[in-house]
Amino acid sequence: MKAPEKSRKAAGGKKSKEVSRDTLAFSAKNYWVFGAAFASIIVGYVMLTKGSITLAPILLVAGYCVLMPIGFFVK
Repeated sequence: MKAPEKSRKAAGGKKSKEVSRDTLAFSAKNYWVFGAAFASIIVGYVMLTKGSITLAPILLVAGYCVLMPIGFFVK
């Protein structure tokens, strides 16, 4: 039996190299929103230790559920 030969590409059949642009590029606006989110979270936990049962959850939800996602999606 004859061993199978490796297929060779034609001289003009080169594949074009596509560059994947799936990386996240953050701008200064993103970092400001992340900073606001972290500040809101930290102040929320501080208020929680002080006994606040109204302001602390509002700040924590705003930091985690509103500002963090906005920080990822703002361009």
